[in-house]
Amino acid sequence: MTHILALIDGSVYSSSVCDHAAWAARQYGGDIELLHVLSPAQLGKMPPDLSGAIGLGARSSLLENLAEQDAKAAHLAKERGRAILDAAQLRLEGLGVEHASLALRHGEIADSLVKRAGDLIVMGKRGEGTDFEKLHLGSNLERVVRAVHRPVLIANRAFKPIRKAVFAFDDGVSAGKALDSLVARPLAERAHITVLSATDPGSELARAGEAAVQRLKAAGYEAEARTQPGQAERVIADGIEREEADLLIMGAYGHSRIRSLIIGSTTTSLIRSTLCSLLLFR
Repeated sequence: MTHILALIDGSVYSSSVCDHAAWAARQYGGDIELLHVLSPAQLGKMPPDLSGAIGLGARSSLLENLAEQDAKAAHLAKERGRAILDAAQLRLEGLGVEHASLALRHGEIADSLVKRAGDLIVMGKRGEGTDFEKLHLGSNLERVVRAVHRPVLIANRAFKPIRKAVFAFDDGVSAGKALDSLVARPLAERAHITVLSATDPGSELARAGEAAVQRLKAAGYEAEARTQPGQAERVIADGIEREEADLLIMGAYGHSRIRSLIIGSTTTSLIRSTLCSLLLFR
C-alpha cells in the first residue's frame, strides 16, 4: 500500500494535483492524504515580542490591536485552508476516491514533509501568487524536491492520461532508483516508456540504457531505448516533443547544491520548461 501525500494550496494547480493523486492511487493501490500547510506568513506577521522596539513597549493598546488583527488573520487562514481541503476532497470523491484523509498543518512545507510519513508526494509545478508569464517555479517546489528523499510527482496545470513516458536516463544513482521503482512496483496502467540518454550510440551509457529497457520489458512495459548526443536539457526537451510524452521520469539533482548554484540545474530548468508532468526520484 502506497501512502500518497497531495499538497493542496488553493492555486490553479490544486485540481490537477487531485487528478494526479487519484491516478497515482490507481497505479499503486494507495491511499491519499490531502495536506494544506499554513506558513508563518499566512498566520500573521507581527513578531511575538515588540517590547524592545522604541516607544512600543508603553503602547499597550496598539499592541493589543495588532495582536487582535493577527489573531483574526490566522483564524481566516485556517478557515480558508479547511475550505480548500474540503473542495479537494469533493473532487477526489468525484474521481472515485472515497476515503482521502485531510490534514491542516503549520510551518514551512519542506520541513513539514520531512517530518511526515509518505511514499509519494504530489504537488503542483507552481503555487499561489506565482508569475505565470515569467514561468517562475513555485517557491517551495525546489526546496521540497531537494529536502525529501521520496519520489515527487509534479502536476502540470491540467491532467492528461499517462500513456507515453520519457525516462531521462543517465545511469546515475537517482536514475537507478527510478528504474528500480518502476520495475519493483510497476504502474498498473503501464505507459509506453522511451529510455532516452544524451549520448552517442554504442557508448557505455547507451548500453546501460538498453539494459534498462530489458528490465522494463520484463516488468510488463512496452519500452525502447533512444540516444541523442548533445546537451541533456535540449535532448530531453526534444525527446518529450518527439514522443508526445505525457510524463517525464528522471532522477533529480544529481550534482551538489553548490555546483547547481554556479552553473544552473538541468532538473530545475526542465521543471520550469516542460509542458508535461514529471516524476522525480532522489
